[in-house]
Amino acid sequence: MAKSKLVKANEKIEKAVVGSYQKIEDKFIDNFLRQDNETIEEAKERLKKESKEKY
Repeated sequence: MAKSKLVKANEKIEKAVVGSYQKIEDKFIDNFLRQDNETIEEAKERLKKESKEKY
């Protein structure tokens, strides 16, 4: 079944919004939550682990 123009437009908007959010999230982690010599991805994994342990 073919997608309508509205569905295609919404998917395009979704990709832009999610991409922008991920850039903001990465910048926040880099500036405020990353520890010495830790990459952004390592910091994200550490934060997930700490969150699971806490709750």
